[in-house]
Amino acid sequence: MAFVLSLFAGRLILLQGVDPDSYALAASRENTKPFVLHASRGAILDRNGDPLAVSEDAVAITADPTQTRPVAQQLASILAPKLPSTTYAKLFTALTGKGRFAYLARQVSPQTWNDIEAEVKSQNAQILLQNKGKPKEQQAPLLAGLYTEDDPIRSHPYGTVAANVVGLVGADGKGLAGLEYGMNNQLSGQDGKAMYEVDSKGNKIPNANHTVEEPRPGVTAQLTLDADLQWFAEKRIEQAVNQYKASSGTVVTMDVETGEILAMANYPTFDPNKPVKSSQLNNPALEGTYEPGSVQKVVTMAALADAGLINLNTKLQVPGSIEVQGRRIKDHFDHGTLNLTIAGVIAKSSNVGTIIAAQQMRIPQFVKYLHDFGFGQPSGLNFPGESRGKLPEGDEWSELTRSNIAFGQGLAVNAVQMTAAVNAVANGGVYVPPKLVRDYVDANGTTTPNPSGASRRVVSPTAAKEVATMMEAVTAKGGTATQAAIDGYRVAGKTGTAQEVDSSCGCYRKWATSFAGFAPADNPRFVTYVVLQNPTNGRSGGGQGGPVFRDVMSYALQKYAVPPTGAKPPVVPLTW
Repeated sequence: MAFVLSLFAGRLILLQGVDPDSYALAASRENTKPFVLHASRGAILDRNGDPLAVSEDAVAITADPTQTRPVAQQLASILAPKLPSTTYAKLFTALTGKGRFAYLARQVSPQTWNDIEAEVKSQNAQILLQNKGKPKEQQAPLLAGLYTEDDPIRSHPYGTVAANVVGLVGADGKGLAGLEYGMNNQLSGQDGKAMYEVDSKGNKIPNANHTVEEPRPGVTAQLTLDADLQWFAEKRIEQAVNQYKASSGTVVTMDVETGEILAMANYPTFDPNKPVKSSQLNNPALEGTYEPGSVQKVVTMAALADAGLINLNTKLQVPGSIEVQGRRIKDHFDHGTLNLTIAGVIAKSSNVGTIIAAQQMRIPQFVKYLHDFGFGQPSGLNFPGESRGKLPEGDEWSELTRSNIAFGQGLAVNAVQMTAAVNAVANGGVYVPPKLVRDYVDANGTTTPNPSGASRRVVSPTAAKEVATMMEAVTAKGGTATQAAIDGYRVAGKTGTAQEVDSSCGCYRKWATSFAGFAPADNPRFVTYVVLQNPTNGRSGGGQGGPVFRDVMSYALQKYAVPPTGAKPPVVPLTW
């Protein structure tokens, strides 16, 4: 007996005197349970603070099958009618499953959970009343083992507005597309965790020791988009796509001085509040590329004017076609030799006249201008899936390549790239990188501006002004886009109609029609670019893109109270 007692005494000394902390820690680990404290996701707002994507309170309903297994039928009967996202059979399977944890439903509104909780309590009260006087084990409430945890719902109050830009999140709360994906780390914040002491059934012990590491909320992103203008642009491009039976369409509106994008509208689009197919989760304004067509002539003329090779007094004899390295290129309309001014070349959108003018510039110099205008390079928006477009490699192009690119074939751009390039002309020759995120706002309300990219001069103010004057002739009488004119305002613009490669045959069989312009032409405030992909009910950049430009630009000018300058447009001869 003395020997046995001495063993017990030695063990007690070891436990309490030699190494008590390690055993206490082991016991603590055995009886503690970690809980994730989810960080709140930052909102995405428009430039005026209107919510485009916000997180709303909701809960996930979970169960401990070891507790719910005996009462699974009653619980499933209560839950199924209130949870349309699941079924009685699925609930019963989860409530009777193995282990000690199972999800029953995700993103349940607080009101729905309150209704469930109220009915559970009512059922419990009835059971207690019915079993009064019976043995203690039969008096215990049968409906037990349900738990909840925070599981916010990502809501988009404006539905389809800016859906292609904002994107959406998955069931796990992480971004799947758009800015939700591209800025997921900033928006998500950092989850916290808590450690609670639990009883043998896994329930938290009230007032027991616990440790909490608080979550860090995500930041809110305030965009440059204007929700009202975005909505109008989306409705207008939807109307045009349907009217001209196009496969898709895009409108981009940019603030000339700051490069801030006020609208980036696409159609077709999607409603992120409803189930969405993965094929819809793209932003054609940045991810889609195409050959821009004659809108590219704005850049070509700006480069030639900056190099001193053309001016408003330049006169050209323009034949009906021109041969370049064995290939004959003609204009979109049949004609004999025309005596056109350089403004007439732009107003009539002459491919032949543009090639004749462009042949004066050395090809490497022409390539440098294109790079300066942002072609073949990322826009700087860091948008997920954004295309950088395509230019032929190097600067030793063939004469045919240079001729094609001069009038907008043989290169690929996205809509934002093209908008930014035209914006450089509107901005007096200074290229301003486009901007989509204006500010970041943390949980304390502290605002941190998102820095803009570095601006750069690409052509002289004189060259930019001369090209703007040429572009005014496009919307004036005798130009190709009189439908783009806005009463009371001077408008500069350029049409585009480009052949597109059909991937099914690897041949030119599709078309893209477009219009780019700015207003007021003599003191530009906004640039708007419209492009329709493969319209099958007619084909005209001025006739199809021009009216969309007119309506969207008019809306922007009126909303931001931009008055007409009152100046008369210059009279520029188109022929000589």
